[in-house]
Amino acid sequence: MKIAVNTRLLLHNKLEGIGYFTLKTLEKVVKNHPEHEFIFFFDRKYYKGFLFADNVTPVVIPCPARSPILWYLYFEWLLPFYMKKYKVDLLFSPDTYIPRKPRVPTLNTFHDINYEYNPKYVGNYWQRKYYLNFFPKFAKNSTHLITVSQYSKRDLIEFYDIPENKIDVVYNAANELYYVVSEEERSITKQQLTHGKDYFYFVGAIHKRKNLINLFKAFDLFKYKTNSDVKLVIIGSKKWWKGEIEDCFNHMTYKKDVIFTGRLEANQINMIANSALALTFVSQFEGFGIPIVEAFAAGCPVITSNTTSMPEVGGNAALYCDPYLAQSIADAMEKIYTDPLLREEMIAKGFEQNEKFNWEKSAEKLWNSIEKTINLG
Repeated sequence: MKIAVNTRLLLHNKLEGIGYFTLKTLEKVVKNHPEHEFIFFFDRKYYKGFLFADNVTPVVIPCPARSPILWYLYFEWLLPFYMKKYKVDLLFSPDTYIPRKPRVPTLNTFHDINYEYNPKYVGNYWQRKYYLNFFPKFAKNSTHLITVSQYSKRDLIEFYDIPENKIDVVYNAANELYYVVSEEERSITKQQLTHGKDYFYFVGAIHKRKNLINLFKAFDLFKYKTNSDVKLVIIGSKKWWKGEIEDCFNHMTYKKDVIFTGRLEANQINMIANSALALTFVSQFEGFGIPIVEAFAAGCPVITSNTTSMPEVGGNAALYCDPYLAQSIADAMEKIYTDPLLREEMIAKGFEQNEKFNWEKSAEKLWNSIEKTINLG
């Protein structure tokens, strides 16, 4: 069988959540199934390390698909042409984008549909128009679907009227670079980052959906209540910083205790997670929430939101708050700060919860979905 894969988000040294999902699941599926040929369709020059085995054939379609016009050209015209040229039997897309009328059985992936809840959180006007117009069609025209949580599965059923048996859940998992380090390494990290002071940390896009406005307000409330020297470390690029988020930060009472690191590599984030009081991941909406399981793997307690998929991922190992109430977030921070026994209990539960998510299981489930797709097609 010839399996075509949309690998445009496999970008060397630039892997985001969907790209890492693509990497870890495909790496295992390709190696576990040498009897099949995989055609990886890239939209630019590729990194040879992404050719995981001899049964992978790389093909570059020379059209970097990074805007609505180019999405349309790439997926409506170029990809179908190349799929026909290489006589593929099935298309797997790990990032939702497919031709509107696929001519072969198609397995598509929806990580979430947050754009349906608040379109303004997604890109610019034309990107939003593309998402709202094309993505429902992609869902209906796919032979089979996978998504990354039961929460997102329910969303697909309710918003797009997709039959339940057409959707499989294939979970994300933590990056293998997250693990528990020595006490000495934790001490060095803490000294370098905060001069030895305790800290909470956030990791993710500096985006309104990630709820940094209420996190900043909560940190002010926490600092005022505890009169502590605790810091708040923000890890991520300031791509959407201008506007409300920057204004809120500028009005903070304790903004001098907020440390911005910019975007960091996984091994650097692991060190920060190991040394933190807790992860404060209080996003308004997540299809999964990878930072939660990565914190678990690093032996770090997790404060997260009681909304969308986050309780599903955090289980009984996380401390939950209302992301829309700064006081609720501040109360959770205070609990972690004042109760060392609670922290230890949460760390132990985090290790246990994290065992539910691993890439080997996810790759097996992905392959099962591929087999379903070819049988249905």
